[in-house]
This record gives sequence, structure tokens and C-alpha cells, in this order.
Amino acid sequence: MKKLVLLLMALSVFSSVTGQEKKHKPKVGVVLSGGGAKGLAHIGVLKALEEAGIEVSYIGGTSMGAIVGGLYAAGYSAKELDSIFSALDADAILRDYTPRASKNFFEKRNDEVYAISLPFKGYKIGFPTALSKGLYNYNTINRLTDHVRYIRDFDSLPIPFVCIATDIETGKEVVLRKGVLPDAILASGAFPSLYSPVEIDNRLLIDGGVTNNYPIEQVRAMGADIIIGVDVQDPLRTRDEIKGATGLLLQINNYQMIQKMEDKRKKTDIYIRPDISGYTVISFDEGRQIIDKGEEAANKIMDTLKALGVGHPIEKPHITPKDSICIAQVKISGLRKFTRSYVIGKLNFKPGTKISYSKLNQGITNLDATQNFTSLSYNFTDDKDGEALRLHVTENPIDRYIKFGLHYDGLYKSAILINYTHKNLIRRNDVALIDAILGDNFRYNFDYYIDNGFHLSYGLHSYFSSFNRNISGEYGAQSSFSNLFGTKSVNIDFTDWTNQAYVQTIFARTFLLGGGIEYKHIKIKSETADARPVFDNSDYVSAYGYLKFDSYDDKYFPSEGYFFSGEAKSYLLSSDYTGGFNRFTIIKGELATAQTLFKGATIKLQSEMGFSAGKESISTFDFILGGYGYYPTNNFRHFYGYDFLTLSGNSYIKSAITLDYEFLRKNHLNFTANYANVGHNLLNEGSMFSIPTYSGYAFGYGMETILGPLELKHSWSPDTHQHYTWVSVGFWF
Repeated sequence: MKKLVLLLMALSVFSSVTGQEKKHKPKVGVVLSGGGAKGLAHIGVLKALEEAGIEVSYIGGTSMGAIVGGLYAAGYSAKELDSIFSALDADAILRDYTPRASKNFFEKRNDEVYAISLPFKGYKIGFPTALSKGLYNYNTINRLTDHVRYIRDFDSLPIPFVCIATDIETGKEVVLRKGVLPDAILASGAFPSLYSPVEIDNRLLIDGGVTNNYPIEQVRAMGADIIIGVDVQDPLRTRDEIKGATGLLLQINNYQMIQKMEDKRKKTDIYIRPDISGYTVISFDEGRQIIDKGEEAANKIMDTLKALGVGHPIEKPHITPKDSICIAQVKISGLRKFTRSYVIGKLNFKPGTKISYSKLNQGITNLDATQNFTSLSYNFTDDKDGEALRLHVTENPIDRYIKFGLHYDGLYKSAILINYTHKNLIRRNDVALIDAILGDNFRYNFDYYIDNGFHLSYGLHSYFSSFNRNISGEYGAQSSFSNLFGTKSVNIDFTDWTNQAYVQTIFARTFLLGGGIEYKHIKIKSETADARPVFDNSDYVSAYGYLKFDSYDDKYFPSEGYFFSGEAKSYLLSSDYTGGFNRFTIIKGELATAQTLFKGATIKLQSEMGFSAGKESISTFDFILGGYGYYPTNNFRHFYGYDFLTLSGNSYIKSAITLDYEFLRKNHLNFTANYANVGHNLLNEGSMFSIPTYSGYAFGYGMETILGPLELKHSWSPDTHQHYTWVSVGFWF
């Protein structure tokens, strides 16, 4: 109370001197402490300061205080900050989320096949330095500070600004008053174990709260006469209140902070401590309530605050963040293993183009999705040739991985996948991987790929696939696969060894266009067939081309997006075991879309077709429909209502509609209806688009797990009155 009286007396002296010119109004400095999500209370306090008419002359902060303070210093009003932070994705703030659309086809496969990935360096398992790179936060702050992107001296901001970080190597406090504003803000808020360190001037920096969570001395040194401090730090907790590793780190950090805070509090002229005891450092989803708590705390001393004001609420000019930017140049530093063309290809825009900030953010996310970089930072400079994007990357030192997967379905049965992946094996931008699939049916998959971005990329692909299956022809369908063997019930052994060399590139910045040559050896035999036991044992050489597009947000349970895949493959040569080979071409395509009807409910529409062109094809390459849950290789396709490998022909058309409802998070109920025409030369005979001959339906339950989808499907067909129940566990491979 004594201190408050002295403060009011001092203010009266400033404002009531008679017979003299109006005295210099005291400069107000604001100090904002760190505290994670609890730092959103700073916004509420700033709203009250503006209402009281207080002009802030200097502002400084640490961690979340640096984020709020830095944006306020950049010219945003407290009301604008309220709107900005209320609209942010609470989950994305805490963890890296890479949209599926940001990944190329190779990266999508990696995320949708392997359940566990273990990095290796020097034959030792590596672990990430943090749970998140904070890329969502970084992109957001870069967009919001676009209007001050050329400023490198924080004293030149609309409000002079200072923030605190910690040198991770020396443990010393680092005062940041110059540099790239988003880098400084994110360095100050890089909470250990949650966010990766930020590199500035060859120093690795983490959360300033480790060394100075309340930078009152720095703000006072800038010239502040009066300090208003907002403290959202945690007190020391009891053993029962400490929960998890994050809570333990906070407790350790708070030891010295609380000791220092007593002295800092005495130096604070107006000290505000919002009542946010019911919230944690990660309570971003409760941001609205936390902001209100800050405003409530400041309103309790509104009379005192108004004594510092100008007599009317502060009105700041509205800032509208730009939605686009014209980038004349892209300058990249930090590259050693990867080429400039690789990075430009991932950014998906070329120098000299005007792009939206969302397009820029997507490009940065594309780079992050490769997992080839441990950190990404960028800023803009106004060079003589125009706006320059300066991108600095830190390459991932880990380039070898061991990965694992698990799967079960009714065709290939149980399987365990063991993968070895090696990046930069032979040259820059390349990746090699080998999958060994062990279980009821041995398989392998090998890929070597050189990714050159917008330029032509090259690859080699080899795989071996095999299965044994009893096939029943009890339905009497003329297109039944079992009819190929002259009997209604057969047991077949199928093996396929395929090797491909291909080139591909990005077409129209969204499509994948490629082509190559293929050598394939197929052997199909049956000891139970009425005819000869070996149906085919031939080598085939073909040339092929393809066009693909995939914007699904999820492969197995998409809620939005489109999918297209088209391929033409001409079979040119064969060792011709069957004696009936003629050159022919297989053309096939699929088009699908998924759209959200309402929260949790999705409709998926799918249509696909394939046919043989040229002279009569051989039955080995017929389209074969039936079953669900297996990885669809060659011309094997899913079809509800019929058992595995039941319907076959050299041409087919199929359509399906699926209704999916996510009734609990990651738990789905769905219903599918599919219809098809399958037979020989349907296109030539004009029956491709006739009323469907085959139909089937399925009810299903699906759950998203760390191993991949766990699915249970009950299927039936009114054509045959047969019912089937299928189980599929894990990612398809």
C-alpha cells in the first residue's frame, strides 16, 4: 500500500506542476513472464491497459510473454491478439502436424506402411531433441509479422521490444534486441523437450525461462520510468501435483525463478498476477478463459491504471496480414546432402512468382514432411533484384532407419515387415529401402529413388509377391477365376517377381507424371486343377506410363480430398509359356472423392475401370475382383459381396459409395455398396456401361491404431446370398 501511495504521488507531480510547461509524461514499460498457455492471460491484461488509455513505450517478455509481447510490439492491438490466438489450432501449437497433402507419393507410403521407425546413427538408436519443431507457430508468426519483415533492430518496431533466450551450450542468458523477429520470438519460447532449439548466430537457443523468466532489468534499461509486470509463472508444486516429464521440468526450472522473483517483484511498480491456478502450460484449448482471467486481474486495479493513461482508450491502427507475397529470389543456405533443385521442388513454387502465404506455408511443410531437416527458418530481405526469401535449413544427420510393420488379411494372411532405409546412399537426394515381409507368404519390396524436385526424378523398383489360396467357383459365374483352371474349386500358388526402372516429374505442380519399363516373371500353378498343374510360367517385358493425384487427408478413412490414378501398360515381349501371347495394352484408372457431410460423417464416391486393348490378352493379366483388406497388387481389386479372387475378366468397371461415421475419436462405423461389370471385351461389346451384373454390400467397424487400421467387415451379395466376414489388421503392404 505504501508503494502504491508513493506511485500515485509521483504521478501527481508529473501532471500538476503549475506555471511551467507540461512535464514529460512517464514512459511505461511492460514485462510479460513466461508460462506456456497461461501466458495468454497477458492478452487480457493488455486489453485492460488499452481501455485505461495507457501508452506502452517499451515491452519485453520471455517465452509466451515474448510471443505476445513481440506481436504487440509489431503493432497489433490487444483485441486483435485476442482474435488471432482464439482462432489458432490448439493441437497444432503443441505438436508438429504434417498434412498428408504435403507429402509426395514416396513419403505417403512411408507413413502408411510402417508402424515403428527407429533412426540409427553410428549404429546407435537416435531420438529427437523435442516433440515438435514448432513449425505451425513459426509459420503463423512469420505471416503475422509480414508488415515488419525488414526490421532487424527491435528498437525500430512500433514499440521497442526485448526478449530473453538461453544458450543451450553455456546455460547463459541471451538478450535478443536485434535480428529476425520470428526467430527471436520462437527461440525465447522453445520450451525444452517440447520444442526444438532455435539456431541464431551459430548459437542454439532454448526457452529464456530457464535463465530469466521476467526481464524487468532489460525493460528498465531501455528507458522505462514505470514498470507494469504480469506474472503467470507456476509456484512450486507438491509431489502429487507434479505430473509427467513436463511437470518435472517445470518444477526444476521454477526453483531458481521463484527465488529471483521476490526481488523482481519489489522492483515492479504495478504487479499483476492473474488467478490461473486451474490451468497448465499446455491448456491452449482453454485460451478464451485464460485471456478473460488476465483482463479480470487488471480490471481490479483499473483506477490505478487510469492514473497512468491519456484519458481515453488507446485505439491502434488495424493491421491486416497480407495474404500473398511476390518472391523474386530464393536463397538457400545449409545444404550439403541435398540439392537446390530438390528444395525448390518441395517448396512447389519457383522464384519470380507471386504466391499466397498459405502456399508458402505449405511449401515449408512439404520440406518438413521429408524428415530430412531438423530445423527450417526463413526471412525476407529487399534486395536489388526484388523480394528475396532467405531459407536456412539444418539437415538431419540421421540417414538410416530400421522400420517395422504388422498386417493380417484373408489373402496374404499374417505378415511382419522389417525395413531398412538409407538416405543419401550413393548420391545427393537419393533414398534406398528394402522390405522383407515374413509370415505365411514371403514377399519383399525394394526401392531406390532420386528425387530432383521439378526436374526429372529417377527410380528403381523391385518386388516379389506370393500367396496360396483355395478358390471356389460355386457361383457359376463365367468370369470366375477358377474357370481358368477348368474346375469349380482349385488351390493355387501364385508368385510374381517384378522389376521396374522409371522416370517421373511433377506435372502442373500437383500431378505425378511418369513412365518406365518393366520386367515381370509370373508363375501360377495348381495341383488340384483338371488341366496341367502349371498355368503360366512366363517372363514379360512391358513399357508403361502413369498419371497420379492424391489429396486425401487420410488414406484409410479420408474425410476430404480427391484421388486419381491412371496407367497404360503395353506388354511387348514374353517367353510365352502359355503359347498364346500377342502384344496387348492394359489401360486402367480410378477416380474418387471424399467429402464431409457434417461433423464425423463422410461420404466417399469411387469409380474405377480397366480394359485390354489390342490383340487378345492372356488370362494371367485379367482383372480379378473379390475380398477386402489386402494390398491390391497387379490387377487384383477389392469387391464386397464376393470372396477373394472370385470374379475375373480382361475388362471391368466398378463403382462404390461409402458412408463413414466417426462416432468416437479414431473409431468408425461405415456402410459400403459396390457394383460392377466384369467380363471379356466389355468395351467392344458395348456392355461396359450397362446395368451392373454384380453387386455387394458391407457393414464395417474400423479403428485407427499405431499399427494402422483395425477393420472388421461383414459383406454379402444379393446375387449369391453368400455372407463373408473379413478381418484386416495393420497398414496394407
